[in-house]
Amino acid sequence: VGLHNHGFWRPKSLLDTARFTLSFNSWHRKIHQDSQALWKHEAVQKYLETLSKEYQQVSHLLKADSLNDFEQRTLRRRCADLSPIAAAFQEIKEAEKEVQELEAMCRELDKRDEKQLLELALEEKETLDEKMNLLCRKLFQLLVPKEKYDRSPVILEVTAGRTTGGDICQQFTKEMFEMYQNYADYKHWTFDVVNYTPAEIGGLHHAAAHISGEDVYRHLKYEGGTHRVQRIPETGMSSRMQRIHTGTMSVIVLPQPEEVDIKVDPKDLRIDTFRAKGAGGQHVNKTDSAVRIVHLPTGLAVECQQERSQQLNKEIALRSLRAKLYQQIIEKQLSQEQSARKLQLGTRAQSERIRTYNFTQDRVTDHRISYEARNIKEILDGKEALDKLINRLLEFAEIEAVTEYLESLQASEGGDC
Repeated sequence: VGLHNHGFWRPKSLLDTARFTLSFNSWHRKIHQDSQALWKHEAVQKYLETLSKEYQQVSHLLKADSLNDFEQRTLRRRCADLSPIAAAFQEIKEAEKEVQELEAMCRELDKRDEKQLLELALEEKETLDEKMNLLCRKLFQLLVPKEKYDRSPVILEVTAGRTTGGDICQQFTKEMFEMYQNYADYKHWTFDVVNYTPAEIGGLHHAAAHISGEDVYRHLKYEGGTHRVQRIPETGMSSRMQRIHTGTMSVIVLPQPEEVDIKVDPKDLRIDTFRAKGAGGQHVNKTDSAVRIVHLPTGLAVECQQERSQQLNKEIALRSLRAKLYQQIIEKQLSQEQSARKLQLGTRAQSERIRTYNFTQDRVTDHRISYEARNIKEILDGKEALDKLINRLLEFAEIEAVTEYLESLQASEGGDC
């Protein structure tokens, strides 16, 4: 007996869906849309009602004695998928009812000119609204499939761009690398520097770090791309004339799944050694401890000069090379699975300008979500302000994913008619 014969429709599970793009035919998503606003949309409500009813039907069917082993296993898996979604859906419905009751109370208090009571009620409503948004975010996190690399450690690379403003790119690159180092500390991650090439005037040409911990790639995957800086140089003619210069630096974030081992044929490698540059202790410029590895078939090159031991540097460089080769596989998969996304993901658009840091206006703008934050220093500190920006990106991506899924669901329903 097929499962569909038991009287319920089983839509393709969101948990099985790999990727999403965007655009709702019946609803033009606004760039500032948040989780609670998406929750109120009719298509979302309809879909969640369908899942909730399906959960009830599956739970009821599991009590039947007529199921064979295969049907029981299939239904249990589906029940496990639907249970947290149904529970979150019910929790939001209850919270929404509380909000509606409180809004009615506020209207009544306003009519009676009960200012003190109204003020207290409005404060409680603000707290409930925040709770609603958190609950909606939790629900959409359940709906959106976990990307297979989200829990992976990463190789993060920063590289200074070019500018007529002298050293502002190198200085900004150094500040950005330190920002990610501070963020790793804030998130209790491990941050191991694998390459560090300083500029002569105190900035940074290029650096790379291996970052491991809980959900590292999930939080850093949207940092990949071109970051633009606008500032008045601290020295030179431009500083005296108060002229603003624009420069760029790039960030690359490569997931590095620990369980994946990319085979590299030693015959395909050219390994060069050279003397380390910059900070690193007494061994600097005295021994050929630094290592550069070139993968001849692809032209990919990596280097490491942080350790005193040439062998250790070689091992770290090989690890970075495997990460880059694995990234090529990921890139190929992503390009096959999706044609475009409004929000550029991780390394999908390393050349895309994703964020501007305007020092003269003390403003950081993320162009993908039109998010603006004041106080650049707080962002560059790599703590709460940066975490807030990163979480806003994650929320935006989750909303996009749910939106696109519902669009594809509507399209499939239309095709079935």
